[in-house]
Amino acid sequence: MRAATTEDAFDHTYKEKEGPKPPKIIVWKNVILMTLLHIGALYGVFLIPSASPLTLLWSVLCFLISALGVTAGAHRLWSHRSYKASLPLRIFLGVANSMAFQNDIFEWARDHRVHHKYSETDADPHNAVRGFFFAHIGWLLVRKHPDVIEKGRKLELNDLLADKVVMFQRKYYKPSVLVMCFFVPMFVPWYLWGETLWVAYFIPALLRYTLVLNATWLVNSAAHMWGNRPYDKSINPRENKFVTFSAIGEGFHNYHHTFPYDYATSEFGCKLNLTTCFIDFMCFLGLAKDRKRVSHELVLARIQRTGDGSHRSG
Repeated sequence: MRAATTEDAFDHTYKEKEGPKPPKIIVWKNVILMTLLHIGALYGVFLIPSASPLTLLWSVLCFLISALGVTAGAHRLWSHRSYKASLPLRIFLGVANSMAFQNDIFEWARDHRVHHKYSETDADPHNAVRGFFFAHIGWLLVRKHPDVIEKGRKLELNDLLADKVVMFQRKYYKPSVLVMCFFVPMFVPWYLWGETLWVAYFIPALLRYTLVLNATWLVNSAAHMWGNRPYDKSINPRENKFVTFSAIGEGFHNYHHTFPYDYATSEFGCKLNLTTCFIDFMCFLGLAKDRKRVSHELVLARIQRTGDGSHRSG
């Protein structure tokens, strides 16, 4: 196990600038696109009874693949370097990340490191102190705070720049998103079992994509507001079981912000943590290795020192 790197450890030296905050600049293109996306997803919900069972199963599979592209890929592998992945696994996670369509891996990891380093400050891209809506989706509908941009530029990102999969995906991001997020989820059910293109577009493509987005956003919003803080009561991130379920293991958020370098993001291993199960299985297959883990003794010591007294073992 290694100590937390300076890139994902909270920076206690940062001070917000005094005086009035910069004005919010709304990005109307994003507002319109997100509104249309959610209207399309809502329409997809009403189409569910007309979809074949195979199409619904395919939609769940696409949800899991794209979610893993974020949780096991952009988050645990590339943002926190909490384990090492072989080239075939990195390619799979890169493709899965394009299916998730949440900015390319390089940008996602850079913003996430800024989030950890400056959590709940002006330099945090989705600062939960600004309210649930801002932390959930609002941060994508306005220009970034100048401190977010400034701090992001100062991060050491050589590991991402040196990763050929990350750079290839960044270079071809737009076509990879068109293919993986929209075309493949729509084409497979139409071609293989005769689903209508209409249903195939609105359920496995649009509805599935919107659900993955909101599951990820709940980690930034709900898991920073509601739940207990058994590891560190001085920080906002919480343990939230609903988020843990919806984001396939990312809701153990008080633990994660306390020990960001732990590959499992939880002291409980695979329990309610499909992403950890996936990484463990990849290690079993020889496609991943060097999982970083916090010792049980260190976790218990931290619980005693900074926890809120709500810890349960298991």
